[in-house]
Amino acid sequence: VQLQASGGGSVQAGGSLRVSCVFSGRAFNMIAMAWFRQAPGKQRELVASIDGSGRATYVEDSVRGRFTISRDNAKNTVYLQMNSLKSEDTAVYYCNMITRLLPWGQGTLVTVSS
Repeated sequence: VQLQASGGGSVQAGGSLRVSCVFSGRAFNMIAMAWFRQAPGKQRELVASIDGSGRATYVEDSVRGRFTISRDNAKNTVYLQMNSLKSEDTAVYYCNMITRLLPWGQGTLVTVSS
């Protein structure tokens, strides 16, 4: 199973980006997924998670009201819509199972300039 994240880029503070992650395995609709991020010099942290059906979501306090996680099970893809971006959101964004059991992919770099 592989995870391929994409959609990162450079944006000014206050802007928006949507990152995507394609899951190459089976039974995607039964797997709770999550987005994580790792800023320079910091540990990787959970940003948001979503259950297999897409009906239950969770977002960390630091991004609540700005970030939205969603999924399209027909496309084996999970998304993270990021609005009102701040410089402190600058990080490499990764997706994985909520249990973090899959090998980490390369992630996608999001850079927010103030």
